[in-house]
Amino acid sequence: MKLISIKVLGVMLISIWALSSSAQSFLHTEGQDMVNEEGKKVFLRGVGLGNWMLPEGYMWKFGKYGDRPRNIEKIVAAHIGQEKADEFWKEYRKNYITEADIKRIAELGYNSVRPALNSRLFITEGQNNEFIDEGFELLDNLVKWCKKYHLYVIIDMHGAPGGQTGQNIDDSPNDLPELFMNPKNEELLVKLWVKIAERYKEEPIVAAYDLLNEPLPERTGAAEKHKHQLVPLYKKLITEIRKVDKKHMFTLEGYNWSNNWSEFTEALDDNMFFQFHFYNWDRPDHLKDISYFLKKREELNTPVWVGETGEKNNTLYFSTSQLFSTTNIGWSFWPWKKMDTENTPYSIKSPEGWQEVAAYSRRGENVTAKNPEKIFNQLLENIKIENCVYFPDVVNAMFCRIPLKIEAENYGHKGYLKSYFVKDTATMSANYRREEPVKVEVINSNKQSLISDQAIHLSEGEWTAYNFVSLQEKQYKMSFEIKTVGTADIVLRINGNRITKQVNASEWTEIELDPQVFTAGENELKVEVETGDIQLNWINIY
Repeated sequence: MKLISIKVLGVMLISIWALSSSAQSFLHTEGQDMVNEEGKKVFLRGVGLGNWMLPEGYMWKFGKYGDRPRNIEKIVAAHIGQEKADEFWKEYRKNYITEADIKRIAELGYNSVRPALNSRLFITEGQNNEFIDEGFELLDNLVKWCKKYHLYVIIDMHGAPGGQTGQNIDDSPNDLPELFMNPKNEELLVKLWVKIAERYKEEPIVAAYDLLNEPLPERTGAAEKHKHQLVPLYKKLITEIRKVDKKHMFTLEGYNWSNNWSEFTEALDDNMFFQFHFYNWDRPDHLKDISYFLKKREELNTPVWVGETGEKNNTLYFSTSQLFSTTNIGWSFWPWKKMDTENTPYSIKSPEGWQEVAAYSRRGENVTAKNPEKIFNQLLENIKIENCVYFPDVVNAMFCRIPLKIEAENYGHKGYLKSYFVKDTATMSANYRREEPVKVEVINSNKQSLISDQAIHLSEGEWTAYNFVSLQEKQYKMSFEIKTVGTADIVLRINGNRITKQVNASEWTEIELDPQVFTAGENELKVEVETGDIQLNWINIY
């Protein structure tokens, strides 16, 4: 059986899993890599299935009174009554992620999914705790579909019993990290994980158990009070799970939204990897440094994986994907879909009248929307993937594949003389990639938007190189936006083929090029200034 792949920057940028033997073997860690049973290196690149088993208020366009699952449930019940609300939620979970979603995820080139679990869907709260069939049935269906379409599953405990953060993201009941405050919650978490492990211990399509999502934020004081409990809890979970499951990988997250690894001094199992989450919310855009995690990877000698990244724009998606690829890190994009957005692969259309429901979530008053049953029934239809809006530019950006617009600041991550050459290597850029000397200049920033426009400044003899994928040999049109000081002579090399262009543009000008043929697989575009001084904004290949 055969693994179909495209190599970018010397490592795999996208993995298209075509046949079952490679995709359905157990994964395990080998030093700083993940490998399958044949010993072949595997990069987990997937999407997070958020808002499905654990709805999040921001994905519903809700305010503070609808910020977490238990509060969203109250809003639905307030509008249509508890009996119809119970029916709504069963239909919602049935429709939100279906076999059609999983088929589409595989078609687009992803090789994994990370479903976010809410423990309340699997085990009851209160005194007499019982397992709940619905949660396990949903997870069973997901595993079955992923097995059919050759996608790995990383099971993510997003909302642990009692809450591991004391925030809305884990459905915390009292805004406290009660997982760490009440021993009973810890016992329930252990019991739930053992139940999950017993269920999937022989299932290779399950890649890993993500034991706890984003525990213990620092800003609330939760980390300071409870961080010493985190590693002992992980050790307890691993010990109990290993009694029933010897095969699956574990992935462990640090405290403070996954990203503080100071409590980790060693690997806690011989088949585990550490995880961080990578969001770049600065305005103007700024690509954060990941050297802390690379250094810890060397210390701990395990693979490193990004369990969540996204929630911004195509500029960051392209750059982070290449950064991870260059540094041997897989990723999971968050999330697969949400309401009224343009920065996820799919967007859910809000039903007519939804603004009234959302207003209720901000007021917290008992003034419900008109025709609420119609609104919520429409939502049940709108969440189906066939009724969602697809954004190919988002997917192409995270896979670095054409057609797409490449922002000039997204030159490669191989370093000096490989991805760029500038004369002054001592002065770092003030913007975007602040650990590198290519000058990035902000030319427009809108604080109300996810988009900020930045350009690079190159002088005579300087150059930048861009790497991307084409899924087939094909001719594409090309253009770039540039501004010059006087006349500048530009050389573009596409896979070594030289194109020259003389430009005199005192204002931002789009320059069109003759259509160019790009090869199937990896392509490189190098932009060099032979004479003159330029600002380069973007390159469009379409």
